[in-house]
Amino acid sequence: MAKEKEVGKFTHFYDKISVGVIELSGGLKAGDKIHIQGAHDDFEQKVESMQLDHKDVKSAKKGEIIAIKVDQPVHKNDKVLLSKD
Repeated sequence: MAKEKEVGKFTHFYDKISVGVIELSGGLKAGDKIHIQGAHDDFEQKVESMQLDHKDVKSAKKGEIIAIKVDQPVHKNDKVLLSKD
């Protein structure tokens, strides 16, 4: 089983555009595989792209607030876990 490390939590979800806002507690970069886990959600996806202050970025660090496109709806306080293969 792959080890996972929590790197953030969702603070908002925009359902019309399927974008989730994450407050980071660790680093994250485009291409990373993440596991989204919460009371209603449990799925994995790859971070295809992310935005910081409405600008595309390749990586973000602890304390930053980013937005990513999500494959399924997410909820506030859902955990973002970085999958370590």
